[in-house]
Amino acid sequence: MIMSRPDARTYLVLPGDAGGPQLDAVLAEHDGDLYTEAGEDDGDRLALLTGRGFTVARREHVYAVPTAPPDGSSWPDGFGVVSAADADLVRLAALDQDLRRSVPGVDAWRTDPEAFRRETFDDPQFDPSTYLIAVDGGSGGYAGLVRVWIRPSVPRLGLIGVRAAYRRRGLARALVARVLGIMHERGAAEVVCEVDETNDGSNALFAGFGARRIGGNIELVRRPA
Repeated sequence: MIMSRPDARTYLVLPGDAGGPQLDAVLAEHDGDLYTEAGEDDGDRLALLTGRGFTVARREHVYAVPTAPPDGSSWPDGFGVVSAADADLVRLAALDQDLRRSVPGVDAWRTDPEAFRRETFDDPQFDPSTYLIAVDGGSGGYAGLVRVWIRPSVPRLGLIGVRAAYRRRGLARALVARVLGIMHERGAAEVVCEVDETNDGSNALFAGFGARRIGGNIELVRRPA
């Protein structure tokens, strides 16, 4: 299946049992840049893709993060926290757009508020208590967010981000600690997350929470000749 992301990248999503003929049929109908992903240990999938001109674009670590709160966690002065369910939709969508644009592997992401509403609040994995926004107590501005999707297998931390003007105040660590504490109280031992291998800040952040690497993903791209 071919899908177009809000940053204008075109992604190929292949079922696990897809073979060469199915992939060739898709490629024959697409002549632009095409991105896809594979697990770092999925040798068969990687061989299938690289044999058809896909090359490695970036790599990311997959971590399991324990939910037991670390010592010394505190909430920064001057900030409040609200659930996404209580946030202003347009401002939250703008925050999502700003933060996504700072994530490795994402281009000029454009968030449409109505599409964002459907993708967020209509998702069965959405939980208002694990989708939190940090709010500037002075201006009321949205400073950052953390979101954990409640998957049937293991909860997934989908994004942690803070706007540039609010960084280096401990907000990212405080947001992660807050949401991990909620999951810990529910009895979840771990959450999983993915971090680009070049994202030194996020890798250090999760190392501070005792994260352990449990795998990795590879993003590949096929460009027209």
